[in-house]
Amino acid sequence: MREPAIIEAPSVLGLRPSGVQDLPAALSAAGLLRADPPVARAARVEPAAYDPRRDPVTGVLNSDALARYSVRLADAVGDVLDSGRFPVVLGGDCSILLGNLLALARRGRHGLLFLDGHTDFYQPSAEPTGEAASMELALVTGRGPRPLTDLEGRGPLVRDEDVAALGFRDTAESARAGMQPLPPELYTLDLDGVRAMGAGRAARRAVDRLAGAPGGYWVHLDVDVLDDAVMPAVDYRAPGGLSWAELERMLRVALTGDRVTGFDVTIFNPRLDPDGSIASALVRCLNRGLSALTSEVA
Repeated sequence: MREPAIIEAPSVLGLRPSGVQDLPAALSAAGLLRADPPVARAARVEPAAYDPRRDPVTGVLNSDALARYSVRLADAVGDVLDSGRFPVVLGGDCSILLGNLLALARRGRHGLLFLDGHTDFYQPSAEPTGEAASMELALVTGRGPRPLTDLEGRGPLVRDEDVAALGFRDTAESARAGMQPLPPELYTLDLDGVRAMGAGRAARRAVDRLAGAPGGYWVHLDVDVLDDAVMPAVDYRAPGGLSWAELERMLRVALTGDRVTGFDVTIFNPRLDPDGSIASALVRCLNRGLSALTSEVA
């Protein structure tokens, strides 16, 4: 059994202070990883104050603060990894992925399983507001301004061929907005593809594709991969998405075995869930998925 340890990363440096910074408290209150004895809360990494001005050099909001935050988050994730535990990082916005993967890059070559309703592959010139939360997959694969793509001189944090992106449904809209296309070396399966293959099989195919990364892989979850009908508590809504059951099946596959190194949850906005019902449903799904950490096979 691998013992999970929670790291709270309530950063909105890559988005805006709209409410996603309350994600750790909301999911904890709803019973995430509730156990006896309680799951350890290993750290809370507080971000710098939010600055709404775009950096004139990088074109990214809070780029200097985000680079510094990523190093501090990587330190916290690294401490959990060094203790032999499994980091569960609660965002915040999707830009926390930089710190999580920096922690792994310090330890060698790793992969990334990217579960997101969007591909988040914008460059600053195309992203309307300069939000790194719309660029994080581009940044961790080395595309974008150097202060965010070459953290500690370790960029890219993950190779194209070591990434699998599943469940997205924004391709046409993003292309019209000027987002660059995903590179062919990066394994992708959109929502329709996941549905055609079946959620569990799609996750297994993706995990198998990451076998070339000798250090294992990280799992990134943006909750807007879920169907808008069950997960409206996000800042950028889009119709369609995975069902609770589909996400649970994918997580159970992704989080089984000794190659998965860590997991993050991002973008859920508790301020858009006034009665807490969505948080409760999300926690039930996450707890069932995370129960795979004690399993030997998917």
